[in-house]
Amino acid sequence: MNFDSLFNPYPSQRMVTYGTKGMVATSQPLAAQAGLDILKKGGNAVDAAIATAATLTVVEPTSNGIGGDAFAIVWMKDKLYGLNASGFSPKNISIEALKERGIEEMPKHGLIPVTVPGAPSAWAALSKRFGNLSLKEALQPAVDIAREGYAISPILGYYWKRGYEKFKETLTDEEFAGWFETFAKDNRAPEIGEVWSSEDHAKTLEEIGESEGESFYRGALADKIASFSEKYNGFLTKDDLASFEPEWVDPISVSYRGYDVWEIPPNGQGLIALMALNIAKEFDYSERDTPETFHKQIEAMKLAFVDGQKHITQRDQMEFTTDELLSEEYGALRRSLIGEKALQPEPGEPPKGGTVYLATADGEGNMVSFIQSNYMGFGSGVVVPGTGIALQNRGHNFSMDPEHVNALAGGKRTYHTIIPGFLTKDGRPVGPFGVMGGFMQPQGHMQVVMNMIDFDLNPQAALDAPRWQWEKDKKVLVEPNFPNHIAQALARKGHDIHVATEGGPFGRGQIIVRDPKTGTLAGGTESRTDGAIAVW
Repeated sequence: MNFDSLFNPYPSQRMVTYGTKGMVATSQPLAAQAGLDILKKGGNAVDAAIATAATLTVVEPTSNGIGGDAFAIVWMKDKLYGLNASGFSPKNISIEALKERGIEEMPKHGLIPVTVPGAPSAWAALSKRFGNLSLKEALQPAVDIAREGYAISPILGYYWKRGYEKFKETLTDEEFAGWFETFAKDNRAPEIGEVWSSEDHAKTLEEIGESEGESFYRGALADKIASFSEKYNGFLTKDDLASFEPEWVDPISVSYRGYDVWEIPPNGQGLIALMALNIAKEFDYSERDTPETFHKQIEAMKLAFVDGQKHITQRDQMEFTTDELLSEEYGALRRSLIGEKALQPEPGEPPKGGTVYLATADGEGNMVSFIQSNYMGFGSGVVVPGTGIALQNRGHNFSMDPEHVNALAGGKRTYHTIIPGFLTKDGRPVGPFGVMGGFMQPQGHMQVVMNMIDFDLNPQAALDAPRWQWEKDKKVLVEPNFPNHIAQALARKGHDIHVATEGGPFGRGQIIVRDPKTGTLAGGTESRTDGAIAVW
């Protein structure tokens, strides 16, 4: 990575954004502005991240909510910290319990796939450990926007309408009434430009702030969640909520061409991005836009992904450690499988040994990479009445095969898709990055990291570049603006290439980097969404 090229505005479809005192990059302008307002009130990068994350539950409910999960990587006072705020499955759920109800596959919607929401605990834990301001102060911008309302932006309006059209046909039971009362008040999705507000959402955020998160897990909000779950025969109980605490973790990394790429350890799939980079790092890449470059990237990602799908679950229940999966020896072994033709990927055996993303930085050198999600857009389709709390459906990722490493069990964290990323060099921060979007996320991480490090693209250009997504076997989806001659060349190598017809699931990301010489911040945000950077 050439820092001079990172701060060069070309080539890019949009200009890089620069700042010195602070920067917030995310998928919604109002959320970015909320974070910047908190910085200007004396908050640090963590306070700004909390404000932005809470505001995103209001201004982008199609991707996340108060009832979702979160992960964070924090650079604070010359040290890197990780936070896993993904919730456990209810203690009394099991494969046997579901089969007794005639359920053979984990459902996508309803109360069955609901796990303990972790996002409010992340806000509280980050605020308590690192914040300059109180949690109440950090949540106030989100409270105000929820109460006063905001105009629906274009991409948000598109996904909101798509979610409504799907739900009105499939979610007809009484337990889903709260979703329609909250997000389809007039028996329709709000139109682009229409003002939408939620007093229930505002009151819940106020209560979380005033109680420093306690009400959600051990107070009045917990009572409402547990009572609703019991009424509709869900598994989530007040004891599940009361016993949950987020986990501070040490981020994991691989060295890639002189940089350290950091991710949160399992149960998240950030390990897949690291495994792919570990495989790809010994190849030579003459330039980005060649069939050979994309072929090697895709093959490395395929091998990493099938390994991740086989091995990733709650960390203490994994057969192999992250060190074993990221070893030089195993990376070389997987790399040796890559030839001139697309392979049918199979998992190996190492030698024993709907999401929102945001990035923040302040003028003191602190930086945050933060991601939260309900999963699959609006999540479970369940909203706790009178609260605005849309519950996630992370339990859908559990396997109903008792022999699978990610088999459903009570009190267990499932394989998780959302992952924040961070770059350092020589023990100093380069900056946070992330690409949301289900199983696209590690693939997006790999592509933007290589765009910056291997091909010297600035943050905006790294995000704007056309993407690919491996789906399964030899099938690869590419964006409509992906170079056609390269797509054809990849097809000749045996890849089953499909061109997305309407945008496609290629993720939406943000990047902030800090120039080590001047301290200047440079940021990029996604052209695939209503993204914005607020800067000071």
